[in-house]
Amino acid sequence: MAGNTVVILGGGTGGIVAAHRLRRELAPADRVVVVERRPVYRFAPSFLWVLTGDRRPEQISADTTRLRRRGIELVEAEARSLDTGAGRVETSAGPVPYDRLVIALGTDLAPDLLPGFAESALSVYTLEGATAAGLALDRFAGGRVVVLVSRLPYKCPAAPYETALLTEALLRRRGVRAGSSIDVYTPEPFPMPTAGPELGGAVRGILESRGIGFHPERTVERIEPGARELVLTDGDRVPFDLLLGIPPHRAPAASGESALAGETGFVPVDPATLATRVDGVFAIGDAASIPIAGGKLLPKAGVFAHGQAEQVARRIAAELRGETPTAVFDGRGGCFLELGDGRAAYASGDFYAQQGPEVRLRRPGRRWHLAKVAFERYWLWRWFR
Repeated sequence: MAGNTVVILGGGTGGIVAAHRLRRELAPADRVVVVERRPVYRFAPSFLWVLTGDRRPEQISADTTRLRRRGIELVEAEARSLDTGAGRVETSAGPVPYDRLVIALGTDLAPDLLPGFAESALSVYTLEGATAAGLALDRFAGGRVVVLVSRLPYKCPAAPYETALLTEALLRRRGVRAGSSIDVYTPEPFPMPTAGPELGGAVRGILESRGIGFHPERTVERIEPGARELVLTDGDRVPFDLLLGIPPHRAPAASGESALAGETGFVPVDPATLATRVDGVFAIGDAASIPIAGGKLLPKAGVFAHGQAEQVARRIAAELRGETPTAVFDGRGGCFLELGDGRAAYASGDFYAQQGPEVRLRRPGRRWHLAKVAFERYWLWRWFR
């Protein structure tokens, strides 16, 4: 008897977790198919350790084809479009039919949306960019470093602030901190605003204690590579000697140009079930748009993609067994904030709280850094051994 086919678009955090959970929960006759164009998985939370020289790229990379060892089918192709009426995904390797679909395509980096970004900035959101940034900081003899959040929304809300803090520690260790300045420019009103003003104030205090300038509600219109200046929307110009940037993001074309997409291109879903407006189709992680209290959206972060993947997989498995699904995503999550010098902080809480996210920042210390190291090792072992 032929089984059902569950197709997962994307082999990032959410896609990998969903595939493993589904393979464990579904009957042997059911197929779990992952469509992923990249042959190598890269553990993004460790990109900044590549910048600092504490990791080599190969240490945080894994072969995506290892999914096949677990009975997961892998289509090495790019998802191009969705035909939800026919239950089919068009890919660069041909059509892939499905009975259930999980969209876990993440978000695409789009440096082209900010004139001058590609020519001027080193993107810390790619492994290649983090490697180049590390080499640039090794050669840096002093001057002005600018960390730029170019557009909202962006994934990994702590990353720009980690970039600034790790850069400060690195320059201090190299003996060139006294001749350098480090400044963060962002359209946000305060760091990690979705987590609330109390946490944002705490992170701002950490920046200021390290002599890092914080410039909120500043949006860049363009970057002039020749002059090495940011041109802000209010006409101000900000010079830099080294620019470490978070590029603009856009929704992946396959989902962003489909009938499922919302105004921003990301896919609106039910906050608890992650279901889209089409039966049998779910969206998780960065590809999804999830409203929370206060007119905000759930941040785009790997911890949420992981939790959503677990619950969506359980719901799909229950449906295919003929049971009533009960699994729901509760909006809880946390993230590490690397401070440099072998220390980190940890923020966690309930992002679905009725009055707005309730998030607590734990006291910084060495234990949180060691916890992140342990998490990195566990993650790569757990899903790719």
